[in-house]
Amino acid sequence: MNFIPKHLRFLFTVYGWGILFFTLFRVGLFLSQWTAYTQLPDDRVSLIAKAFFMGWRFDTCISGYLLALPVLVLSVAAFFRYYNNRFHQLITWFIGLVYTLAFLMCAVDIPHYDNFYSRLNSMVFQWASHGLDFSIKMIGEESIHYVYFAVLLLICFLFFKIIFRLKRKYLDIQSAGEIKQWLLVLTTLIFIGLTFIGIRGRLDEKSPIRVGTAAFSNHALPNHLGLNPVFTMMKSMLNDQKAENKTLRFMEDDKALQLTRQYLNVPDSTGFQSPIARAFEPTGEVSNANVIIVILESMSAAKMGRYGSPHQLTPHLDSLAKQGLAFDRFYTAGTHTHNGLFSTLFGHPALMKKHSMSVVNIPQYAGIAATLKAQNYRTIHFMTHDDQFDNVGGFFSTNGYERVVSEDDYPQEQVKSTLGVPDHIMYEFSVPVLNTLHESGQPFFASYMTTSDHIPYIIPDDIPFKPKQGAKDLAIVEYVDWSIEHFLDLCRAESWFDNTLFVFLADHGRPINSTYDIALNYHHSPLIFYSPTLLPEAKTQDNFALQMDVFPTIMGILNRPFVNNTFGVNLLDTERPFAYFSADDKYGCLNDDYFLIVRQEGEPSLYQYQNRDTKNYLKEQEELGGEMKQYTEAMLHTSQWLVLNGLTGMDGD
Repeated sequence: MNFIPKHLRFLFTVYGWGILFFTLFRVGLFLSQWTAYTQLPDDRVSLIAKAFFMGWRFDTCISGYLLALPVLVLSVAAFFRYYNNRFHQLITWFIGLVYTLAFLMCAVDIPHYDNFYSRLNSMVFQWASHGLDFSIKMIGEESIHYVYFAVLLLICFLFFKIIFRLKRKYLDIQSAGEIKQWLLVLTTLIFIGLTFIGIRGRLDEKSPIRVGTAAFSNHALPNHLGLNPVFTMMKSMLNDQKAENKTLRFMEDDKALQLTRQYLNVPDSTGFQSPIARAFEPTGEVSNANVIIVILESMSAAKMGRYGSPHQLTPHLDSLAKQGLAFDRFYTAGTHTHNGLFSTLFGHPALMKKHSMSVVNIPQYAGIAATLKAQNYRTIHFMTHDDQFDNVGGFFSTNGYERVVSEDDYPQEQVKSTLGVPDHIMYEFSVPVLNTLHESGQPFFASYMTTSDHIPYIIPDDIPFKPKQGAKDLAIVEYVDWSIEHFLDLCRAESWFDNTLFVFLADHGRPINSTYDIALNYHHSPLIFYSPTLLPEAKTQDNFALQMDVFPTIMGILNRPFVNNTFGVNLLDTERPFAYFSADDKYGCLNDDYFLIVRQEGEPSLYQYQNRDTKNYLKEQEELGGEMKQYTEAMLHTSQWLVLNGLTGMDGD
């Protein structure tokens, strides 16, 4: 090995240790997804082995980026025979710090993947936008995060110790005649070439390594496992800066508008400026019933006994579904709380990774609050924590809500975490407020956003409820279900209960036992309309339902006229051919048999999802895939167009 310059031996050994620590984080991610691993087919060991090999390729790519500057600087110094201890110490510190940042991303990536079913990406900055203090508290309130933090500290400590030992071994003692100049230049050029190949990740001249390169199988977990979170973060940040990614544009405007009008059955002439605005003019008596919408944090349908959960976590919610109007094929618009709030209450789809409520100039939307307020309703929103989270306070106040009840309104001794008060405290606090609204003589509209089924999981000790499950993530679902029944018991005692329509749904679900890289359980959620007076007969609907449809369906149940300038339909008289939703850098579309996934990185796929088939049927069903793609993209494109052209208001102008 004497023919290899010492600075190159130093860098190559640093690379090897870096690969080892990257692999340890990948092992941690793999172990955290053990249940998903057991769902893989019989060749699962081979699939995971290939994923780890793919991981080495992506880790090598990132290592090349991290070591590129030290390779260049140390090589130039070696060429000029410049050996200086302080210089070498500075380079070693630089290597340690950039690797520490990379290891930090790997540590954050594990809980991020568990929550969002995607490797670390620029969406994490939506959390950072809520403030450093909030993020630190959120992390600190979940005990498993201390384990990740401890592992991170240990790995960083060992890495610094190792690289400074390597510095002393290879860099501190140099000899001017150590190696001939021509051999130094040759070996250095070879090493630089290998570094470039490592960064590029592939020898194919057409394209460097991409996120789609990791998609070597038909199964989500091994495809995801091969990625490096530093790579996915860098790639998503770079993509965010591209002009074409700042505004969704799938087709020409005229085509998108024409198709959307066709899909939503908008009449040829409506008299409104907005191309999708259409008037709903019911016949018969108008109802002045109150409306309460409860949006449940992370309530995937898979958590309910009704949809196959073996744990009996939701007896009350299951009972409500049997008593009311339940939609068994209901899907949420996205994978974030702001997606669920925005689509449910304001009737627009989630626009890929965009945060539609976190904007400086807040548009006026034809949402349910503004519409009912214009019809003499009192309007209020209840949340458990700070109303600046997701810009809820400003956005809702601009769009028809008279009041937003948030963390500062509750007794401060009841605030248990960064997510504010537990669900049942919010419910108990809200009932006297609703009584006051009722006493005004006007009907009221109230929406709720729960948070208890989100880390940190906190179940109060001073309540009659005691969970049967030992696991925290299961026990908290029991608590959420108990809180719903507790809330309804409180409401039943009030005079306005019989004249109130309750709606229960989720902001999004959870990625439970997923087969595909868009987890259907992240979107498949309950939707239950409940009112013994307004809906005296229990009924189950099997047609597709989306969050955007909640508002028009409520107006249909109330038999109230309104201008529907949303992407929702009245589920009682309209059936959708497809269900569609976004998952940040991907979107999905369902029909009865097939599941289309279109990725910003990688090729689209069409699966037979009913039997969890992982074969891509897009070539055999090219026409169907094209229809599903066109349907989804027309809707998303038109939503973006309406926002850009200021035509989202409730009067259609």
